Amino acid sequence: MSLLGPLVVAGVALDALLGEPRRHHPLVGFGNLAAGLERRLNTAAGGSIARGALGWVLAVVPPVALVWWLAAQPVIGWLVSLLCLYAAIGWESLGAHARPVAQALEHGDLPRARELVGRMVSRDTRALDEEGVASATVESVLENGSDAVFAALFWFAVAGAPGVVLYRLANTLDAMWGYRSPRFLLFGRVAARLDDLLNFIPARLVALSYALCGNARLAWRCWRSRAPLWDSPNAGPVMAAGAGALERELGGPAIYHGVIEERPLLGEGPRATAADIDRALALVRRSVLLWVLVIVLIWGLSHA
Repeated sequence: MSLLGPLVVAGVALDALLGEPRRHHPLVGFGNLAAGLERRLNTAAGGSIARGALGWVLAVVPPVALVWWLAAQPVIGWLVSLLCLYAAIGWESLGAHARPVAQALEHGDLPRARELVGRMVSRDTRALDEEGVASATVESVLENGSDAVFAALFWFAVAGAPGVVLYRLANTLDAMWGYRSPRFLLFGRVAARLDDLLNFIPARLVALSYALCGNARLAWRCWRSRAPLWDSPNAGPVMAAGAGALERELGGPAIYHGVIEERPLLGEGPRATAADIDRALALVRRSVLLWVLVIVLIWGLSHA
């Protein structure tokens, strides 16, 4: 892509300045479309992998094809690419969701902190103590930083606007359909597997970035020893390396849908506090700047 470097800088800058679009976000419309498709297709008893695959294709392929055509136009192509990248990344929204949790904890308002972190994670937060709230928030920042920022930048760098739209729509379908519940166990399997595939390389680059921007030795050790214990092949390296980079212990038991899940411990050191939420955001910020610098350098060298 001839304008990759400037477009990445501009897209990240737009997100930092404006945050997510407050109205008419394209992912909201896509989510409504996906929900309608799921209601129409996911009708078989026990679900169906084939119907889930069909739903994925019907939801993702037409928008990606349209973006591919628009991005190839000589006059508006660069603008389409920029807007697609801006809509796909959610760097600023990480802070917008996480900082109020830290502020509530700092003011001793644990009920408010529980409510706010409950909007970020899928676990039950009603019984969390201060350490539990802080740990859940840090985990969310580290993992969502990989999904909402770095993977989008990776696929934009690899395949331009069609790549970043493909990734973001696939990631959205995983968030909507990729559950292990009776309704989605079969129907959402393709969405979950494709999201794992699209995140495989970016997640490991993110883990490396967290290590380089924090305690590299501890991050590497935790990545190697703790990540294989995590049930997600991509979240494990990201969160283990991030926990090690921050020199904090994350993970441990959590309640999902009323059931306690015994999750492995990640990282090493004391449990997270409110101050570590800002440290996690700073780690993501340093890593984003590292990625932008590397992308711009590679683009500049390729055009020298």
